[in-house]
Amino acid sequence: MLLPINDALTQILAHAENINQYESISIEDALGRTLGEDQISSINVPPADNSAMDGYVISTSEASPDHRTFAVSQIIAAGSIPNPLELNTAARIFTGAEIPENADAVIMQEQCEVDGDKVILPSDIKVGQNIRPKGQDIKAGDTILKKGHCLQPQDIGLLASIGIATISVYRQLKVAILSTGDELVEPGLPLTGGKIYNSNRYLLKSFLKKLHIEVMDIGVVEDTLTETKFSLKKAADADCIISTGGVSVGDEDHVKQAVTELGALDLWRIALKPGKPLAFGNIKNTPFFGLPGNPVSTFLTFLLFVRPFLLILQGQNYQPPLSQMLTADFHTKANPKRQEYLRVKQNAEKLAAFSNQSSGVLSSVTQADGLAVIPIGASIAPGDQVQYLPFSQLF
Repeated sequence: MLLPINDALTQILAHAENINQYESISIEDALGRTLGEDQISSINVPPADNSAMDGYVISTSEASPDHRTFAVSQIIAAGSIPNPLELNTAARIFTGAEIPENADAVIMQEQCEVDGDKVILPSDIKVGQNIRPKGQDIKAGDTILKKGHCLQPQDIGLLASIGIATISVYRQLKVAILSTGDELVEPGLPLTGGKIYNSNRYLLKSFLKKLHIEVMDIGVVEDTLTETKFSLKKAADADCIISTGGVSVGDEDHVKQAVTELGALDLWRIALKPGKPLAFGNIKNTPFFGLPGNPVSTFLTFLLFVRPFLLILQGQNYQPPLSQMLTADFHTKANPKRQEYLRVKQNAEKLAAFSNQSSGVLSSVTQADGLAVIPIGASIAPGDQVQYLPFSQLF
């Protein structure tokens, strides 16, 4: 009996525990890494009240409709320390410059009239106008980023804005990958009869590099039980093992038996199309994923099962991808046994499915925008609402 997809994911993620090991790195090297501890600001941002624009700063208590002309007593540039504002004067001030003591409003220069060394201000001036108060963005003691957060460019800018130069992150994962199949040939070599190029190796390496994971590349394994076991033992030094191919029921598919002999196989064969022969278990307590050999099946099972598992190992706070309901511009027959994931292209609020949904048609993945999820036993006609998973939510 095929295991339902949600049950399979629940079982797999139940085995996912973060590595709980950390290292200190520069924020310059932190893109894509996972925070190992909360980041707390020791300063206010901005550190003092400052001007939101170029203009003139005054004390509103001294201004009135009958008193709008002020001598300019100082010029305050960003980065300088101002003197207290003299009585009955204004100060020329520039964007980002600190507000001087005794002042409480900035009037933008376009609303002012300059008369020699004096400035004539408008009559409608309000306390606090055009002033960015101290701590408006961040207050000292605020937690700006939490442990488990995957750092994006804006996060690194935020860390820099409060003076943090080095941070604690989860150490980099190491994931071993191996391919099975005597038919596989590396790109760049001549392709002879009965052979195919090894696309899965490069697909997986790219996925892992995108997750900032170190790749331990075992290479292509000869289609024998002995060689499969030897390679899997070697791979067990990593934090996780991913193999492609060899998990079906053919005479040359040795992965399932090798995993069973070296460790344990927790699940095999799920109610998924494409990707039914997904295997999960462990080798010497190292988590193991056996992905199907067809490239679209490798692509899909990595995104649906392996990626969430690895994110948790990295220490991230994994959240399921967000989907939306869109209108189908295609039809499908009901599949009574497996939930299907169709490669689709979004056109406004409609989804067009690629005519060839074979698990070997990798070109459809590069042309698609996402996946339409078709539940077990559901048939779809044009105009029906279907669940849509955009690739932007999956990687």
